[in-house]
Amino acid sequence: MNRREFVALSILTTVVRPPDVYAEARLYRIALLTLYSSESADLVKGPLRDLGYIDGKNLSFIYRSADGDPGRLAAIAEDLVRDKPDVLVAGWGTLAPKALKAATDTIPIVFATVGDPIGAGLVQSLAHPGGNLTGLSGQSTEFKSKQLELLLGCIPGQRVIGVLLNPDTPYGALALAQLQTAAEQRGVRLELLEVRRPEQFTAERMDRLVLNGATSLMIVEDPLAAIIRDEVVAQALRLRLPTMSGFADYARSGGLMTYGFSQTANYRRAAELIDKILKGARPGDLPVEQPTRFELIVNLKTAKAFNLELPSLIMAAADEVIE
Repeated sequence: MNRREFVALSILTTVVRPPDVYAEARLYRIALLTLYSSESADLVKGPLRDLGYIDGKNLSFIYRSADGDPGRLAAIAEDLVRDKPDVLVAGWGTLAPKALKAATDTIPIVFATVGDPIGAGLVQSLAHPGGNLTGLSGQSTEFKSKQLELLLGCIPGQRVIGVLLNPDTPYGALALAQLQTAAEQRGVRLELLEVRRPEQFTAERMDRLVLNGATSLMIVEDPLAAIIRDEVVAQALRLRLPTMSGFADYARSGGLMTYGFSQTANYRRAAELIDKILKGARPGDLPVEQPTRFELIVNLKTAKAFNLELPSLIMAAADEVIE
């Protein structure tokens, strides 16, 4: 082989050699913090896998939960920050992202769903978050009012509506304020059922709610409400109490109706934000996204069991009817 042939062959070999000959693929480190263990890590890992980030190959995924104890969040957040992941992910609600924000102002943080990220002090504005956080906002300003309107439309003449909420979460206060304004405008009184821990939800408290005049029940969305869903639906069915929630699984489990965004879709969009950050975007430059479409699900089987004839307009508007 003469010198010219050797040089040509060397160039050709250099061109066709696969990139992994030179260096191993970058390993990205993602850490997820949730308040409740009911939020599966797969909600994040699945969408990331679709984007090419595979746990055990080019992704190292850490998952930690406070198991329902808000007092544990700060310590867990500090532990995760010490591991120096590329991106921190905060699960559903406000408390997890607030704990992560307190632990670091440099590592990017993506929150999956926060009702009021500005009011919670997480971002400066939705369009320009600033700092090291961005993510998804779970509610629009008219969200709870629309839920109340739908519930009253199904059961006209109601004067007292029960509200199940966790008063210790920032979104609980925001949602209650929206509901109180909407209820006053419609001449309706709200009967509150405050639940901070799963064991505080009991049949006796539901009985008392009905004795105090409640003819239906609205559930304020938070991780705790997702955990006690089966118990809430069972008691509502026992008392023939129509329910309204933003969680689709409430209707699919036997509740009368739900109106809300898709939690799965929010996590998918959160994964897209993570992807942008891993590719160089700064979280403070990525606008906080808001839900653009809400879904109405009606459980017709439950309506029939309660002898309710739902208005044709509501049935026509339903995205899903369970029979």
